[in-house]
Amino acid sequence: MKKLLLCLTAVICFSLLNVATADSITECRRLLDAKGSTKSFPVCLEACNLNYGDACEMVGVHYYVREDYQLSETYLEKACNLNYALGCVHLGNIYIKGKNVIQDYHLARTYLEKACNLNYALGCFALGTLYDTGRGVIQNFQTAKEYYGKACDLGEQAGCTYKELNEKGY
Repeated sequence: MKKLLLCLTAVICFSLLNVATADSITECRRLLDAKGSTKSFPVCLEACNLNYGDACEMVGVHYYVREDYQLSETYLEKACNLNYALGCVHLGNIYIKGKNVIQDYHLARTYLEKACNLNYALGCFALGTLYDTGRGVIQNFQTAKEYYGKACDLGEQAGCTYKELNEKGY
């Protein structure tokens, strides 16, 4: 009887935890959709603590806008580690710009590759740009064309410029 009661208690607690988790991320998304809601930050922070990558990305952007770059990087990295590609793109851009970090194209490329591998068009486009311009990598128009093409296929119109590289013979 004790085992049954213990098991039933565990199932109820787990169910309540799932409801709380779903409510947190739903509320975070709703408040963020309201644009500029001051209530969104604590709700999104709670959702991020529950490992929702999109919430962590929004918390990271919140800190970035407020110029707290160390906390911004922490939350964007968490978003990226949770496979939320936009967090990876933001991190890549931070390292390209060297915004309160040492400019590091290799690290930027690593984050952008992850975003592209997660089929995020903007990550593929940014990666193509690195190869097109030779920033932090050996300039390689063929590789740039491949990343631009993938970005285009994923819906990023700017990536469709790879056709210009085709015309140049790459």
